[in-house]
Amino acid sequence: MEKYIYINDRPVLWEDEKNILALARKAHIEIPTFCYHSELSLYGACRLCMVEVEGRGLVTSCSTEPFEGMRIKTHTRQILKLRKTIVEMLLANHDQECPKCSRADDCKLRDVSNRLGIDKVRFRKTRERKPKDLGSECLVRDPNKCVLCGDCVRFCDEIQGIGAIDFAARGQNVNVAAAYGKSLAQVDCVNCGQCAAVCPTGAIVVKSHIPQVWDAIHSGEKYVVAQIAPAVRVALGEMFKLPSGELATGKMIAALRILGFKKVFDTAFSADLTVVEEANEFVSRKSKGEKLPIFTSCCPAWVKYAEQSYPQLLGNLSSCRSPQQMFGAIAKERLPQQLGVEKEKLYVVSIMPCTAKKYECKRPEFSHDGIADVDVVLTTQELGRMIKEAGIDLNDLEPESMDLPMGFATGAGVIFGNSGGVSEAVLRYAADKFDIPVPENIVLQEVRGSSGLREASLADGNLKMAVVHGLKNAQILCDKIVSGEAEYDIVEVMACPGGCTGGAGQPIVHNKAQRKARTTSLYHADKTMPLHRAQDNPFINELYETLLEKPNSHQAHELLHTAYKHRKRIDDDELSLSGAGAEDRCKVRVCVGTSCYLRGSQDILAKTLQMVEENAWGKHFDIGATFCSETCDKGPTISIGDQTIHHATLPQIREMISKAAGTRE
Repeated sequence: MEKYIYINDRPVLWEDEKNILALARKAHIEIPTFCYHSELSLYGACRLCMVEVEGRGLVTSCSTEPFEGMRIKTHTRQILKLRKTIVEMLLANHDQECPKCSRADDCKLRDVSNRLGIDKVRFRKTRERKPKDLGSECLVRDPNKCVLCGDCVRFCDEIQGIGAIDFAARGQNVNVAAAYGKSLAQVDCVNCGQCAAVCPTGAIVVKSHIPQVWDAIHSGEKYVVAQIAPAVRVALGEMFKLPSGELATGKMIAALRILGFKKVFDTAFSADLTVVEEANEFVSRKSKGEKLPIFTSCCPAWVKYAEQSYPQLLGNLSSCRSPQQMFGAIAKERLPQQLGVEKEKLYVVSIMPCTAKKYECKRPEFSHDGIADVDVVLTTQELGRMIKEAGIDLNDLEPESMDLPMGFATGAGVIFGNSGGVSEAVLRYAADKFDIPVPENIVLQEVRGSSGLREASLADGNLKMAVVHGLKNAQILCDKIVSGEAEYDIVEVMACPGGCTGGAGQPIVHNKAQRKARTTSLYHADKTMPLHRAQDNPFINELYETLLEKPNSHQAHELLHTAYKHRKRIDDDELSLSGAGAEDRCKVRVCVGTSCYLRGSQDILAKTLQMVEENAWGKHFDIGATFCSETCDKGPTISIGDQTIHHATLPQIREMISKAAGTRE
């Protein structure tokens, strides 16, 4: 039996909608909201989505469930006045530098203000201006633009499972901050940038490297070339009013040449190269029974997360560099001679859907003799802004083609931009070795899909795979692998929803359909390619013949592979809790990194502080926290003076401190 809800006295069919907000949107009524995000938990903090329900009064539409016969008003005089007041109060403390803000064209606060007809702010500013966080290579955080919607906090916690930022302080002083008030560069942020993608006001944005690229182009000394990641071509057009997912490869290449890039290449070329190297690495491990499952290493946010949180699995990561870094290494090795350019003057710009790529290209292992393999990374958003800045009409450009040889790719390289694409590309390469039947259309549905965790069993159960996007899903899977609960041969991990198509450097996604259109378009692009398997790329084969010798050779390892190391989550050794004048006291340091925290170190720290205070031993001891002792399997780890205690217990620490206090009296 059909059920109806009445919105503004008009019947609306109630089907599976969970809240009034969804029903209103179904009825083509856009109720403004800041803190509501369909992929995150309900929060109901901004109160902007208030509606009036007959018999109940004002309620938040995002968190109120419908019932049959419910009567709702969405724009009464009281509601409109309330919304305007809320937005005015937000604007009073908001840094209103709209003309300079990178989110000016896609700012929800600006949009809502215009829709509500706000032309003045009646309230005074009540918050002191706070400094911007400029420490990250990838992101800029401006607390003066924050409206406390919590979207960034919830995404980092609920989707990525990291919690690098959270609410701090109380009352009117509440703010969003990284741990201990540090920069994002100093905490366990993995640079995925999804906080910037969900921020409605520009309080967190992608750090721009446009000025550096313009400087290189205008210098007259640099030979500037570009590599374009697969996912960029299905998203750039959205910045120029093209439909979501429309393939804009040719127009983009033409625009890059007009901007001043000398050559335009395809990162899908080096993705083909990655397939060959990674597939052969896997086959070698599988045949020798070494370090399985093998984890993909294309996503720099996932790699940093593994280095911080799963040091015991670093040996399982493929040693292959990402396609971006493989391209940079090959470009700096071959192009100077081919183009007659000095290596120091070759300037490689990556156009990426990803903010973490900005961090990746600055990793010291990807520079040699002071020359970086990739000089700078621009996101899709930044490229779009450069094209607009130059006054180029992208829509009317005649398409152009990539430069050879590194502009030629197969469909296997192109689908790298989708979650599951790396796995499918590897399967296409290794199918013959595992007797996996490949359909004529080369589509391997087993690893396709949109769910955050997918599993596939092929070759009569001899090849088990898992595909993951979203780092919280990766955490769940890694825990099962570490505990022995799950076994796989290959695990693909991407940090961003949907893979690179949903990267934080892409134009802002407003709904799942937009991201799905990009994914579909990449698969369609694969279908139109003349070749679909990496091993069929003639220029990859030529590269092995003339430079790399064979897959996984010594030369290939020098140029195309890397290594990983355990990284601290907090980029500081310690935090003293004893105040000033602690320099001459005996240091007691309790590790409060995640592993030790889960083993009770926080309780030990609190009770140690209490014991020192109760016994008036403050003059003897400087009690503090460290953030990673790098002995995660031995926690809780505590140091007293020059002694380090693993698997520490409170009675053990109490006895040692009591004894040390006695010698100092």
